[in-house]
Amino acid sequence: MKAHWDIFCCVIDNYGDIGVTWRLARQLVAEQDVEVRLWVDDLTAFERICPQAVPGAAHQWQQGVEVCHWLPEWQETSVADVVIGAFACQLPAAYVQAMLDRPRAPLWLNLEYLSAEDWVEGCHGLPSPQPNGLRKVFFFPGFTSRTGGLLREASLLARREAFEQAPAARAAFLQGLGVAPVGDARLISLFAYENSGLASWLDALAADSRANHLLVPEGRILGDVQAWLGEGTLQVGSVATRGALTVQILPFVSQDEYDQLLWCCDFNAVRGEDSFIRAQWAGRPLLWHIYVQEEYAHWEKLEAFLDHYVAGLSPSAKTAIVELWRAWNMDRDMGQAWQQVLEHWNELDQHARRWSAAQAAQPDLATALVQFYRNWL
Repeated sequence: MKAHWDIFCCVIDNYGDIGVTWRLARQLVAEQDVEVRLWVDDLTAFERICPQAVPGAAHQWQQGVEVCHWLPEWQETSVADVVIGAFACQLPAAYVQAMLDRPRAPLWLNLEYLSAEDWVEGCHGLPSPQPNGLRKVFFFPGFTSRTGGLLREASLLARREAFEQAPAARAAFLQGLGVAPVGDARLISLFAYENSGLASWLDALAADSRANHLLVPEGRILGDVQAWLGEGTLQVGSVATRGALTVQILPFVSQDEYDQLLWCCDFNAVRGEDSFIRAQWAGRPLLWHIYVQEEYAHWEKLEAFLDHYVAGLSPSAKTAIVELWRAWNMDRDMGQAWQQVLEHWNELDQHARRWSAAQAAQPDLATALVQFYRNWL
């Protein structure tokens, strides 16, 4: 008999929360033989990353997952065997009471935000007794064997390698987006929050001795790109060239298509959590725009990841990538940092591949969750 899982997602950061939970729900159904309901309080964001979605539907089935609109007025429903509250979202009070009324309470997990900080290992898997007698368990994704791992479909790296070895498939995918790379132009993707440091990076790309083709999916960074170009409103399909840099605006694509976009590019600038993880699986050098927190708490998370990521790099290559990430996230000039990265390109490219393989050698998040449930039974 299949286990039933409920995943609750409160959309706060546009696509980060729903991006993670939708990937997780799909993988649990496809690979772990469980039934999943994904409760989403804002379907607009879901409909952007799942083009097949039925706009505004109270219930719909997508890729084997039952996607439910989580309305303020909660309707009575059955309680699942495993209940996941993503990123500390508050479950409906009536649902929590129904959990309490079951002869045996379900496994209640709080899926936490991704962090490489040392304290995560000590908190992963810890129970949190609730005043009503239920227990909620903290489940932390992470980069070490003492955490819950990262989201990674079983076939992901094999599909990436097959795509990379099929130039015709790559060309057809880019053509479908209206992208026609010129000569040996360096292909770069940009998906980021607003960033005042963007102009200095674009200046460096435009002044480069090698052509750069920047692919920018629709998103919050468009305003800064537009300001640098000094043109009117940018739209999907807009293309502009300044010096060695060509900027092209892409449509917002599905999750699977975004993976392919990352695989096509030589360098990927990403943001938040979901695209950050997918860029690591792409095995290419990357730049992370971390979500800003009060009192610069995000800087500690940034440095914690870098401590892990740079292991094995030469001192000069380590300095180059660290300074680039700091410049991007701390409002510093990007020009000199980018030049240093270019000087160590081959080493950073090989390192990104090794990092991806090393992380793939650990259990993925969906597998870790199911194993935790089986051990709990």
